[in-house]
Amino acid sequence: MRLTEHDVLLVIDVQNDFLPGGALAVPDGDAVIAPLNRLSACVPHVILTQDWHPPGHASFHGSHPGKAPFDTADLHYGKQVLWPEHCVQGTHGAELAAGLRTGRAELVIRKGYHPGIDSYSAFMEADRRTRTGLAGYLAERGLTRLFLAGLATDFCVLWTALDARAAGFDVFVIEDAVRGIDLDGSLARAWAAMEQAGIGRIASAAFG
Repeated sequence: MRLTEHDVLLVIDVQNDFLPGGALAVPDGDAVIAPLNRLSACVPHVILTQDWHPPGHASFHGSHPGKAPFDTADLHYGKQVLWPEHCVQGTHGAELAAGLRTGRAELVIRKGYHPGIDSYSAFMEADRRTRTGLAGYLAERGLTRLFLAGLATDFCVLWTALDARAAGFDVFVIEDAVRGIDLDGSLARAWAAMEQAGIGRIASAAFG
């Protein structure tokens, strides 16, 4: 893979609560750290995202009496999966993984900080109206090709990839640097949706 100054590694939500032992652990989630550390040394630009919820966020099952984790609720913007409390602002669980090399990161996008709106995508929150400003940042800097990695494949990586493609960016997902939650077949559906949208799959070995 020949890299240029227009390329970005976008590292999605590699945070303690999504790693083994965390409040919303992604199976084998810590396996993404080693390839990400290799990639962050060679891709010209690195951007990180960080889930950053206030206490009592609307996406937490505990905010809905009688609901259990992974139930759904109808919020003002549509159906919402209800998650265990995770990545609460200022907590250990919300911190980026200690083993993740972040020294070359040029930007950290925090998402999910609006109390009543969840946010999977690094570009647009779950109401599909509230933008993060990432698309404008990338465009202003002339960054046009995105390599996505991190957690979780079938939620935050998927939504970010689809929004990036819809915004006109060239998008690749690094298949050995992502891991999924896989709720009722969501992982297979995610890969199919990304393929249909014209999003590429690539292995970290392709970067040399």
